Amino acid sequence: MFMNIDYQALSFLFFIFFSFFVCFFMLISGYIFGSKSYFQNIPHPFESGIVSLGSARLQIPIKFSLIAILFVIFDVEALYLYIWSVCVRESGWIGFFGICFFIFSLFITLYFLFKNNVLEWIISK
Repeated sequence: MFMNIDYQALSFLFFIFFSFFVCFFMLISGYIFGSKSYFQNIPHPFESGIVSLGSARLQIPIKFSLIAILFVIFDVEALYLYIWSVCVRESGWIGFFGICFFIFSLFITLYFLFKNNVLEWIISK
């Protein structure tokens, strides 16, 4: 009965078993060999070996996150343009019109961003 299992299923089962074994081994070895904390009742957080000063509630403006997300989006689109430029001859006219639509959608997105002042750092009142 064991000989009827194909090698792909057997290798997948071995992978699952080995993954669980490694996770279990790391958890148990961390519990056994890890250092114990004897200071359970400290009233302040102790992070990275430095006693914190002041509040940890720092509010970062949403503009930083928005600019980072826009950078990632336009960076990935530049990657798509590079991939298209590598296989431009094989894609033919359908690929050309597809990339024209893609670039047009990029310009529409950029126009929308400029129109709504998303890239402006100073808010005029």
